[in-house]
Amino acid sequence: MKIIKTDIPDVLIIEPRVFGDARGFFFESFNQKAWQEKTGLGEVFVQDNHSRSERNVLRGLHYQIRQPQGKLVRVIRGKVFDVAVDLRQSSPYFGRWTGAELSEDNKRQMWIPKGFAHGFLVLSDVAEFLYKTTDYWAPQYERAVLWNDPDLNIAWPLQGPPVLSAKDAQASSFKEAEKFD
Repeated sequence: MKIIKTDIPDVLIIEPRVFGDARGFFFESFNQKAWQEKTGLGEVFVQDNHSRSERNVLRGLHYQIRQPQGKLVRVIRGKVFDVAVDLRQSSPYFGRWTGAELSEDNKRQMWIPKGFAHGFLVLSDVAEFLYKTTDYWAPQYERAVLWNDPDLNIAWPLQGPPVLSAKDAQASSFKEAEKFD
């Protein structure tokens, strides 16, 4: 596994070692020991989630203000543009975002630590998205920042208007959103 730092050093891209031949491929998608050795993180994952979305669906920017979740995300079908926004007021990267393309072809994963909002835009006809979380889903603490907030100025690679949930369309602005210390 190869660890690639993003422009926000706490957000990591994980590139697995893939073994392939004419029959297909094999790779280890997660190994706790290798994860800890390569990242230096002792995070333990407690929940796995799987979502399926169609082209131009934009999910996010989600976070939990209590029971915050670190997320290790990947795409097993299709392609997405994945984004993390730093909501930690004590961070030198507060209010900044970073993004990466994750796909079934590149097999990359993104680590989004606690204290970040997370979202993704589907770039293929269909995408299946898997994520491991470090805490359980707690809907009473779930919050969202508006995907197109001008203070964040995220460069979503949109081709037409995004497909949003009603909740995401009504998300808080970055200025009004609850943040982490």
